[in-house]
Amino acid sequence: MRRRELVEIGVVAVLVALAGIAHYSGANEVLAFFVSALAIAGLARLVGTATEQLGGRVGTGTAGIVQSGLGNLPELFIALFALNDGLLVVVQSALVGSILANSVLVLGLAFLVGGRRNGTQKFHSRTARTIATLTVLSASIMAVPSFTHAWGTAAAGHETALSLIAAGVLIVLFFATLPTLMHSAEEGEREPPHWSLATTVVVLCAAGAGAAFASDWFVAALTPATQAMHMSQAFAGLVVVAIAGNAVENVVGVQLAAANRPDFAISVILNSSLQVALLLTPLLVFVSLLFTTTLTLVFAPFLALVLILAAILSTLVVYDGESTWYEGAILIGFYVVVAASFWWG
Repeated sequence: MRRRELVEIGVVAVLVALAGIAHYSGANEVLAFFVSALAIAGLARLVGTATEQLGGRVGTGTAGIVQSGLGNLPELFIALFALNDGLLVVVQSALVGSILANSVLVLGLAFLVGGRRNGTQKFHSRTARTIATLTVLSASIMAVPSFTHAWGTAAAGHETALSLIAAGVLIVLFFATLPTLMHSAEEGEREPPHWSLATTVVVLCAAGAGAAFASDWFVAALTPATQAMHMSQAFAGLVVVAIAGNAVENVVGVQLAAANRPDFAISVILNSSLQVALLLTPLLVFVSLLFTTTLTLVFAPFLALVLILAAILSTLVVYDGESTWYEGAILIGFYVVVAASFWWG
């Protein structure tokens, strides 16, 4: 294990310890909220590092799918704890926020950094276009229950049943498109592993356990912290949870764009959005049946609209086959305006 990786593990361990101390000592809720968010971001990054090591052993395609799944562990735990506490708005906004953050913010940062460093970047990956198209289709399916409810159609009043049907379709689509997703993961070259298999498994298990605890502490501090900062729960889910939970893609995608590997960068970034839409969200819909608070796909109308707009915008900028820094700046600007609109409760 390299020195940098040992330092990274040490920093994450310290953040998790500080989050635990802040939680159990009854520290200021705002402090506990942000320390827990930093711990979650660090754990997400650590999971990404460990699954990269796994890739050299099980193949890049399989590792890419594993990384996307394990990279969403913090979001999964936050959603479960939030549902247990009845924080439905946080869960729904976090799911939409994950898609928005990757499709708009992280993609914009990748375009901005890659464009400033390398000029106009051209890419020819049909897989990236396929992933973008699937993201639009998945976002549209997710939004249908919201619009049927808002517009008072005949399906209004049957939101739970319609959400379960939509979730089932999304899961079927995930497995139907799994070969394409695995192919997209194979587009990038990965370094051979330098961790032992035992080390990789231990780090993954420890990061998963840490993510469970940190997520619990984060949710416990969420309501009092948002009230103290006059921040809406929708903003906390849409921005704070989404960015912290997607730390792996945030860093890796921008690094790839800076290294002038736009095809792989776009594939990594958009694949994360697609995994949230096709797998994480529908799984939570079914799992929530075990909780008092049931998750449906009936979002606030503006949240559903933002979901579709984000998917469409990311597809538009990908389909022309090139990216520029000012396209990235525009995407970031759009994200800032949308995020600001959710600040007030």
